[in-house]
Amino acid sequence: MELALDVGEAPSILVVRRDNIGDLVCTTPLIVALRRRFPKSWIGVFANSYNAPILDGHPDLNEIIVYRKAKHSRDSSRIQLHVERFWILLNLRRRHLDWILLTKREDRPVARLIGAKCIAGFYKTARDKAGLDYAVPIAATRDVHHVEALYQLGGAFGINGKPPNLRISINSAERHRVDQALAPTPLATARHVVGIHIGARRISQRWPKERFVELIRRLYESGGVAFMLFWTPGSFDQPQHPGDDIAAQDMLAWLEDIPVLPWRSPHLTALVAGISSCSSMICSDGGAMHIAAALGKPIVAFFGDSDPSHWRPWGVPFRILQPATKNVGDLTVADAVAAWHSLARPRPCL
Repeated sequence: MELALDVGEAPSILVVRRDNIGDLVCTTPLIVALRRRFPKSWIGVFANSYNAPILDGHPDLNEIIVYRKAKHSRDSSRIQLHVERFWILLNLRRRHLDWILLTKREDRPVARLIGAKCIAGFYKTARDKAGLDYAVPIAATRDVHHVEALYQLGGAFGINGKPPNLRISINSAERHRVDQALAPTPLATARHVVGIHIGARRISQRWPKERFVELIRRLYESGGVAFMLFWTPGSFDQPQHPGDDIAAQDMLAWLEDIPVLPWRSPHLTALVAGISSCSSMICSDGGAMHIAAALGKPIVAFFGDSDPSHWRPWGVPFRILQPATKNVGDLTVADAVAAWHSLARPRPCL
């Protein structure tokens, strides 16, 4: 790894993070540390329209620069999207940024188009290291949490040590909407409000809806427990982001006698506000899990074929359930019940 460089008192810094929601949430400790180190700097993030809303209202950012991917913009032509992206990159180039931090090696072309004075990123080989002013070897990221891996980019500025917790903001209007929905229901006085997120894009991460229903019934029998149900809106055969509307409808029909508030979340601000009102979460590894961790919620996390040592919840109490088959479908309800009871705590006042 390179030594920290002389970067000045207030360098302009752009963090490039163009992939999934959880990846972006795991980048927030680095953003927090950058702001602490440079309180007067311009700090921005280059993200896509799918993951960018998770940073809305983030107190440590000056700007979020958003572009649209084709798979998230079916109503626009590829030509239109390329033109939009061209103007975004051109405007960034005109800013003459001091630093770009690349969270993925694949984003080197983006950095070259923007043309910052210095670039920090990860490299695999000596040849791969060329073009980086601060270089972190990929080998140094393999046996650590994703938060810790990204945090190593802060070494360019003398930032080191243990990363802080994840940090996202709660939209006040959305939180008010949640509170209004909770007020007339048994959830308002429940000792525990358990968030249940049933969605997972990868097959190995999916738990059957029938088992979620049995889990909810078993936890309800404990007494003082109510639930919020979260899912990805849309149909299951949607090619970009398969949704769980039908599964959620079936579950709600089977749970009519249980206090369950459905919280369909067509946008991330609604999901964040909903999770913020829960006392704990049960979900598969994914964006909702990292959002819950950023909100300080204890988590029971189902892991399929992803690596818990690299992707576990950061900075909160958690229990990982991962079967030997690496398929979440092989987890039992008894496993989930026992894990939740070992974590349960009353809902905090926010």
